[in-house]
Amino acid sequence: MTSPRLSHSAALILRALHLGHRFGLDVMAVTGLPSGTVYPALRRLERDALVESKWESDTEAAEKQRPARRYYTVTAAGKLAAKAAVERYPLLAHLAPERRA
Repeated sequence: MTSPRLSHSAALILRALHLGHRFGLDVMAVTGLPSGTVYPALRRLERDALVESKWESDTEAAEKQRPARRYYTVTAAGKLAAKAAVERYPLLAHLAPERRA
């Protein structure tokens, strides 16, 4: 199986997710990309089975007094694509720092 050819933006978003940034606003903050780039790319990555998403429960969001978040996880195919993206775009290795606990 060959890895999909990702745009630089999609590769950056996938790398951010792979490094532990789990929801759209977090990805926007770490990449500097606008919502008009991040959210359509997340939908494409999910369509291409490189990421999966799950909505946070309304109860958990209400307890934290904010809207529910959609959390993204990288699939096995997405991990391969993220690795291939770093090979294709070497500067990605220096962008999107790992999430600190």
